[in-house]
Amino acid sequence: MSGRGGGLLVAGTTSDAGKSVVTAGICRWLVRQGVKVAPFKGQNMSLNSFVTREGAEIGRAQAMQAQAARVEPSALMNPVLLKPGSDRSSQVVLMGRPVGEMSARGYHGERQAALLDTVVGCLEELRGSHDAVICEGAGSPAEINLRRTDIVNMGIARAARLPVLVVGDIDRGGVFASFFGTTALLAPEDQELLAGYLVNKFRGDVSLLEPGLDMLKSLTGRPTYGVLPFQHGLGIDEEDGLRVSLRGAVRESVVAPPVGDDVLRVAVCAVPLMSNFTDVDALAAEPGVVVRFVDRAEELTDADLVVVPGTRGTVKALEWLRERGLARALARRAAEGRPVLGICGGFQVLGERIEDEVESRSGVVDGLGLLPVRVRFEVDKTLARPVGEALGEYVEGYEIHHGVAQVLGGEAFLDGCRVGAVWGTHWHGSLESDGFRRAFLREVARDAGRRFVPAPDTSFEALREEQLDRLGDLVERYADTEALWRLIESGAPRGLPFVPPGAPS
Repeated sequence: MSGRGGGLLVAGTTSDAGKSVVTAGICRWLVRQGVKVAPFKGQNMSLNSFVTREGAEIGRAQAMQAQAARVEPSALMNPVLLKPGSDRSSQVVLMGRPVGEMSARGYHGERQAALLDTVVGCLEELRGSHDAVICEGAGSPAEINLRRTDIVNMGIARAARLPVLVVGDIDRGGVFASFFGTTALLAPEDQELLAGYLVNKFRGDVSLLEPGLDMLKSLTGRPTYGVLPFQHGLGIDEEDGLRVSLRGAVRESVVAPPVGDDVLRVAVCAVPLMSNFTDVDALAAEPGVVVRFVDRAEELTDADLVVVPGTRGTVKALEWLRERGLARALARRAAEGRPVLGICGGFQVLGERIEDEVESRSGVVDGLGLLPVRVRFEVDKTLARPVGEALGEYVEGYEIHHGVAQVLGGEAFLDGCRVGAVWGTHWHGSLESDGFRRAFLREVARDAGRRFVPAPDTSFEALREEQLDRLGDLVERYADTEALWRLIESGAPRGLPFVPPGAPS
């Protein structure tokens, strides 16, 4: 293919229908066929973000999809990122840089429509340098209350003439009604772009589903492009930390048997507005390491390591820790020499003092006082891809924060410090560096009194590649790839609008 590359929009009947993983799977399938492909999401709402090599902040899911496509992540792949700070407002990140805080009403009523040209321009630039661009939608294209200013679902599809594939999660139930209802609610001009459907997370005998798929086609005039089976462990780099289940939830990964005599238990404090909770995925990938998210002080009792993760609301997280008794439990752990790790916002709350006139505008607030650190929030956001050494091992990471830390003592640790068994750093992703992760876990095991031995050959990069290949395998084995490629290559279909039974003509 030459000139302007082909394209496809992967939409969904709901949030969490599987758009992100299906997009990644299509990207991996295509690149294995020799197609130069890139992912794209015009507007993303997520607290899980990543920093590209040029210093731009984008959604972590798009960085994962870029890895699936074997291309370098770029701000072009996610031109608009919304980072919620409350139920009603978000920080707007445009082309990788924050441009302000806006209410939901203000953004959808004023700003969003004005960004369509920017979003379309980024998509067209990617299409000019790739054979295909696989776009991910957001939520549902049938959110008719938001259609007028939409730039991520049918708005971008219509502007760029993209065919649309709608993904439905059959594990939730009601997938046929969701497909039908989504199609019926679209305007006729949008219905013309809707090519068909993809069933996700199916369990059982697919022959029992086929009569329903035939009926759906007869009702809507649109085929189903495949039925993907349910598989555990595919929820990599989710977009929304708020959806992490508490009550002892384990990150979706198979806990392999330990190499040594003991397992290592990691408790992650599920702070409000938790961001980049994917930092602990590398721990969960280690044989013998069990990771769970907790929100009660008693759940820290048997933990060998407690992680206080990043957050979009540092002061709010600090208040939450105190209200739930977790602050006292962390202080007891520090006094007893039991391991605690704070990452980014979690590092900041472990310090002595936070001065915040930017994020919460709370002024000066006392931290937990477990590390000799004082933090001042600045208007300019730090976005960086640092490299360094810790515990005698090479480390890579990325930084996304407004808080600037003044380290007043302790032992140097990356950009932060360590006092006894309490560690703090702004570096996200540091635990993905294999040698450093093993060295850190050996320190944790020693301080926790565990006979835990890190596996000598666990490669987080290799495990991630295996996951992405599994996504590609799903698409290759269970989707109609020939029809899918014709759709991507030929551009937008001209489907026939339909009138649902009983609707006024």
